[in-house]
Amino acid sequence: MSSAALRLKNLTLGYDRHPAVHHLDATIAAGSMTAIVGPNGAGKSTLLKAVAGALAPLAGAVCFDGPRPQLAWLPQAAEVDRSFPLSVGEFAAMGLWSRIGVFGGLRRADRARLAAALDAVGMAGFAHRPIGALSGGQMQRTLFARLLLQDAGLILLDEPFVAIDARTTADLMALVARWRGEGRTVVAVLHDMEMVRAHFPETLLLARELIAHGLTADALSAANLLRARAMVEAPDPFAPVCERGAA
Repeated sequence: MSSAALRLKNLTLGYDRHPAVHHLDATIAAGSMTAIVGPNGAGKSTLLKAVAGALAPLAGAVCFDGPRPQLAWLPQAAEVDRSFPLSVGEFAAMGLWSRIGVFGGLRRADRARLAAALDAVGMAGFAHRPIGALSGGQMQRTLFARLLLQDAGLILLDEPFVAIDARTTADLMALVARWRGEGRTVVAVLHDMEMVRAHFPETLLLARELIAHGLTADALSAANLLRARAMVEAPDPFAPVCERGAA
């Protein structure tokens, strides 16, 4: 496991050549815990997809100091297909694929790691249950078990606490805090401002462009939040790709 600073350089992102995030410059320090916040339509999930490598920039780049770190990405729950006939154990074990391969069998040590990961998220005893039979909170715990097994230096979380109960939220938030204590870099898209203020030391406030980035108390000032809200209330769906500073 290794971590590295994440640098966003003049990053412009979009779909069908229409920009959703404009000319974003920011550095997220190695080992930090950063929340990405902003109104609906601000480009938060789009940014996370670009960092994960699932979306190519229209301009600019996502860079790292040193070698690209091992990366783990938790997409929004709605993007996970729960109709596929997998058990909890089989689904969580996908976190080992980078080490054993898609068709590699689980050795004794791998099975022990899988059992420990399920236990760590409160899913011990659920290994053989179909993922389609899980509650929302149980599915999210299983997703976190898969993240644990990836042993990544950079962890990306897209709305990880939406529509789950308070106990599950608290348990999984404790796991996120543990990752930070281990020196991993955590970047999470969140909507709950109280959670951000309570648990995330740094915040990047986005509204299709960078509004603020730094200490959470400073980034989430009333003036910054008002500016972010105003930025997304008057979008131009026909805006051309920006040319300023394009790579």
